[in-house]
Amino acid sequence: MNQAKIGRFIASCRKEQGMTQAALAERLGISDRAVSKWETGRSMPDSGIMLELCGLLGINVNELLSGERIMEETYSKRLEENLLDLTQQKEEKDRQMLRLEVVIGYTATASFLTLVFVASFVEMPSWLRVLLIVVGSVMFAVGIGNAVKIEQTAGYYECPNCGHRYVPSYMSVFWARHIWRTRKMTCPECGERGWHKKVLTKE
Repeated sequence: MNQAKIGRFIASCRKEQGMTQAALAERLGISDRAVSKWETGRSMPDSGIMLELCGLLGINVNELLSGERIMEETYSKRLEENLLDLTQQKEEKDRQMLRLEVVIGYTATASFLTLVFVASFVEMPSWLRVLLIVVGSVMFAVGIGNAVKIEQTAGYYECPNCGHRYVPSYMSVFWARHIWRTRKMTCPECGERGWHKKVLTKE
């Protein structure tokens, strides 16, 4: 997906509608800086406002993602290409988030163990010893909480019984027994309990 091309297309359609960046931003309830980023190819519109944006620009989502007007005879082909691009982008983003989860988890654990070690074996006042342990515990809790949130939302879990792929609740992931990224949970589709593995694709 060519963000620079999409940005130029947004700018062209905006001008065709006789709107400034500020006017478009105001109608969408966002900053004109966000519109500027789209038009220079530095970012993409959020999915939550794509339909409203397309309505204001007089185009459809398929044309927006293609960065050009689409003839009726090539519409279906371009739609498939855009859907594939979006799927691949989501997979790559989820893959990056799962790598970040590992970094957060190891960093939080290492920080906690380091502070506890220092508090246990280095000579210091009792109040400072307690403070280090409390700070380490808070860092560990926040880090692991964020790591679990990433684990929950990045990608999907696959039921070993029926093959259903889904995004579980945060608490389901938090409390589930696990081996790396495989967790023992109950499938919302078939109701069977089993070891559900993490996958990146919906199908």
